[in-house]
Amino acid sequence: MKKKLVSLLTVSAMTLSLLAGCGASNTATETATEVAETATEVAETATDAAETATEVAETVAESAGDSDLADKKVGVCIYQFADNFMTLFRTELENYLVSQGFSKDNITIVDGANDQATQTNQIQNFITQGVDVLIINPVNSSSAATITDLVVGAEIPLVYINREPDADEEARWESNGWNVTYVGCDARQSGTMQGEILVDLGQEAVDLNGDGKIQYIMIEGDPENVDAQYRTEFSVKALEDAGWAVDCLDDQVGNWDQATAQQLVANSLSAHPETEVVFCNNDAMALGALQSIEAAGRKVGEDIYLVGVDALTEALEDVLAGTMTGTVFNDHIAQSHGAADAAINFITGAGNDYYIGCDYVKVTADNAQSVLDSLK
Repeated sequence: MKKKLVSLLTVSAMTLSLLAGCGASNTATETATEVAETATEVAETATDAAETATEVAETVAESAGDSDLADKKVGVCIYQFADNFMTLFRTELENYLVSQGFSKDNITIVDGANDQATQTNQIQNFITQGVDVLIINPVNSSSAATITDLVVGAEIPLVYINREPDADEEARWESNGWNVTYVGCDARQSGTMQGEILVDLGQEAVDLNGDGKIQYIMIEGDPENVDAQYRTEFSVKALEDAGWAVDCLDDQVGNWDQATAQQLVANSLSAHPETEVVFCNNDAMALGALQSIEAAGRKVGEDIYLVGVDALTEALEDVLAGTMTGTVFNDHIAQSHGAADAAINFITGAGNDYYIGCDYVKVTADNAQSVLDSLK
């Protein structure tokens, strides 16, 4: 801009010089004067443009400073590191937070060891440390009100993940206008999809003994967890909604654990050899169930059916091999990214809805490979 201004002024000066030297007429003199005035206007415009450019640069710099996340502290509470699914979740969450500009040194993830008292102490420690946002996977969903009061009282934004607080608690956030949200999938959908996997096979195929009823055993996760409750209820409801008669032979709590489920299913199959379906609230327990099914000399897809939830890599491989009937993809990638985005929205003042949902995906041999590929 400065070079153009100098050039224009130079040309104007030369014009004036030539006109004066040649004894130009009044008209020529007036023209020269107009050129000079135009040059002055251009100079003033250039100055204004330079000032505007400076203001824009300062605004951009200020915005960049506002969105800088490197110095923001994130506290993450996981109910239990030993949980296969939450291991995938927390690893993806940390990686995504770093990719969005957080410093890895400012991201602290702690293991609640499946003990609510331990997790509550961890939350209090994070509050004392003055973290900028908390992401919490509660040990007990029933403790959400207490957790919320602690965190909101410290004026720290809160993102719940994976284990959804009840409807009354979520309504409380909205009525008070608090910076609290839940990010996760509706567990009723996952249970429904478990049942639909069997319904899609047809009653004649699943009713192995032909007595007109489906004999099943249920292996639940944590009975306090809303996901476990909904998966237990809605998996069976899907069969009943299809007009199938059902007969629950056994219902045990496996607490999401593979070894526990293995023992429970071994006991159930011994007591109830007529079992046609094994429902498991997650894939870890389904993998334990499979060990006992095979140890009992049974074969999935021929004389028994087995379904889980999460779409762990090993479970997907079993679906492809025919050693699991199906599973339901609990999208840890979408959920962890959604949780991180919600945290960023709170930090930057953008805010969030009080519920941020996503969908499960029904997985059978038809699409297990594509889901497996997406996880690599």
